[in-house]
Amino acid sequence: MATSLTWLGHSTFQIVTGGKTVLIDPFFTGNPAATVSADEVTADVIIVTHGHADHVGDTVDIAKRTGALVISNFEIIDWMQKQGLTNVHPMHIGGSHKFDFATVKLTIAHHGSMLPDGSNGGSPTGIILTTDAGKLYFAGDTGLFYDMKLIGEEGLSLAALPIGNNFTMGPEDSLRAIKLLEPTWVLPMHYNTWPLIEQDINAWSEQVAAQTSAKPVIPTLGEAMELGQ
Repeated sequence: MATSLTWLGHSTFQIVTGGKTVLIDPFFTGNPAATVSADEVTADVIIVTHGHADHVGDTVDIAKRTGALVISNFEIIDWMQKQGLTNVHPMHIGGSHKFDFATVKLTIAHHGSMLPDGSNGGSPTGIILTTDAGKLYFAGDTGLFYDMKLIGEEGLSLAALPIGNNFTMGPEDSLRAIKLLEPTWVLPMHYNTWPLIEQDINAWSEQVAAQTSAKPVIPTLGEAMELGQ
């Protein structure tokens, strides 16, 4: 069964794998980069990397409308339950779980995680999805950290990394991250949503191609990419 990935702006991705539609960090309302609205998307599963508003986004509304399973760290899931969600699965860093669509593993990330109302969002995380297209790593919001080398040892087909700088790693540190992770393919995220995180994406792509072994992919907003082909 094929796996596809669609970038929906900022750090929001839609992955279709194992017959299920998975949304990662579904931020649509208030997102100037979004090309669809929260009430237009479908989801069987939602995975949230951390508590910030541009990542929790529209999770509650989408999950209530679709009945999607919500996966995140323990503290965020506790908060989601207080918002009225019942189809949830708490996890935490280093833990993995085999679901019917893929295996999900949470990794460390260096960032914050306070929830929109000021509640404790626990520790920020990255995600490794083990699919029929290989292992897909979504770093979440993070700075560079040396343990990316350990993540890379899992054998990554694809890595999605923030490159916007200011709140996360920027282009230069992302190159160092790619060298540690050694993915086959690398996608940028968390850039150009607002002027503060604007980047020259073509320059970044050229540097990745010249300085690392990974193949850079600049996704087109809203356009599905088939993986593992």
